[in-house]
Amino acid sequence: MTRASLILLLGLTLSSCSAPGSQPAAGAAPKHDPTVVELGMEAQKNVGLTIVQASQTQLTEYLHVAGTVQPIDSRVGHVSALSTGRLHEILARAGDRVAEGQPLARLDNIEAGDLAAQYLSARADLQKLRIQEAASARQAERSKSLAAIGAISQKELEFAEAERQATLEAIRAQQSVVAGLDAKLKRLGLPEADFQTSSITTIRSPFSGVVIEAHVAPGEVVDSGTELFSVADLSEVWVQAEVSGRDLGRVQVGQPALISVDTYPDERFSGRVSYVSDALDPKTRTARVRCVVANKDWRLKMDMFASVDVPTTFSRKVLAVPAAAVQQVAGKSVVFVRESAERFRARNVQVGRVIDGQAEIVSGLATGDPVVLQGSYHLKAVLLSEELKEE
Repeated sequence: MTRASLILLLGLTLSSCSAPGSQPAAGAAPKHDPTVVELGMEAQKNVGLTIVQASQTQLTEYLHVAGTVQPIDSRVGHVSALSTGRLHEILARAGDRVAEGQPLARLDNIEAGDLAAQYLSARADLQKLRIQEAASARQAERSKSLAAIGAISQKELEFAEAERQATLEAIRAQQSVVAGLDAKLKRLGLPEADFQTSSITTIRSPFSGVVIEAHVAPGEVVDSGTELFSVADLSEVWVQAEVSGRDLGRVQVGQPALISVDTYPDERFSGRVSYVSDALDPKTRTARVRCVVANKDWRLKMDMFASVDVPTTFSRKVLAVPAAAVQQVAGKSVVFVRESAERFRARNVQVGRVIDGQAEIVSGLATGDPVVLQGSYHLKAVLLSEELKEE
């Protein structure tokens, strides 16, 4: 090959090496990562960006149902009139708190008036018999003395003793009559001191509680057995809820329950499931469930609306983040993980159960990963806007 030909070949080779597109120009910008969002500190402050760490959390799934506060049947006393009479005075109204034995009403008791008259008559007869017994006792003593000196026969002495014994038997029988009348009057609420002066009897509360019903009015005539008041002991109450048929398998008698009411938003009351109905309401397809709740300070009021949380069989320790940290991007669950002060990476995650605002993370995160909570929606918006620009 001649020297001229060699120089020409070398020139063509150098020319091809420097052709456009053969290598990137010096200082060209690196390719953009579509999963990364950069946000300055000032912008982070404006959106109130906060960071939480993915952590191991005990997640317990609860069945949430609504209910109302009701009195327990066995703690409701129905106070009735024990005899016919006219209501003389009403001392308690529905909603009043009452103590055990506290007067609820006074009744002009017709039957008690009749019994009081019989009682006083029986007492008078008893007193007469006692006088007779004293006289017969003295006669028996005289007869004994006369018989000792032969002044009367033995038969006459025996007759005097028999007469005294008969009087004693009559006294014992009359005492039983008086005691029976006295017991009846006391059951009707008429104390012995009032037997001679009044037929007004007092109707009292059987125990401490709240008057939940009062079917009374002054001057009203009532018969024996007429219900006048209902008194409920609210130191323990039912919270009664309706549970749909599909959820009944998650509720069992004896399970603990947490009760909350709007009146005390920061407090929960502990209870337990005491009853699950065996029948569904044909209209609502729900079953009645009752929870027993201690109410010693009586803060839970009758007919209050309540929320009932019953723990189900799901309870385990899982990796979780607040559910608000999880965003949906292109149909996938995404969280933003902080990589540096101003750099955040969108990371796909698989979400399991979401319970009480905590999302179980099945995959995509590790314990301790710093995840954006407040501001995650803003980062999602920035990420989507950058994708639109590229398109």
